[in-house]
Amino acid sequence: MIRVVVAEDQSMVLGALAALLDIEPEIEVVGQARDGREALELVEQHRPDVLLTDIEMPLMTGLEVAAEVAKRRLATRVIILTTFARGGYLRRALDAGGRAIDSELAREAWTERDPLNDRERQVLRMAAEGTATASIAASLGLSEGTVRNYLSDAISKLGASNRVEAARTAREKGWL
Repeated sequence: MIRVVVAEDQSMVLGALAALLDIEPEIEVVGQARDGREALELVEQHRPDVLLTDIEMPLMTGLEVAAEVAKRRLATRVIILTTFARGGYLRRALDAGGRAIDSELAREAWTERDPLNDRERQVLRMAAEGTATASIAASLGLSEGTVRNYLSDAISKLGASNRVEAARTAREKGWL
């Protein structure tokens, strides 16, 4: 029996994936998560053979969950699903340990490097979700000035004029 946790923030897609997997007699869906943190908790709790996860989810992306599973040396294999063919996503997925690669996407992944560091990415993602600088600072245990510096660095690295444009650019390239 293959034990699976499914993670997807869109309820209808989550339900459909879980139902399709449950049809297979050799697959058992042991958990369903609607965000990345919940997915990681379910992986820790159930120790499934496979985590089937979307890339873009609230709280933690599927890529961040995959990286954390690898960091914690959990035996769970991670399969990342996405409708977004973005080279940055592939590069980050490979960094978390992936192997199956679409050749066209692989070419794109090595043409342009992600200029953001992890903290800039985290702060920019929160800002893109509409979180105020003070709230970002409180959530991450940083000063507001430090958050503004991270945002400024991200905006500069991406050649954007503001945080919204920077987030859009980073998202389009799969870096966010």
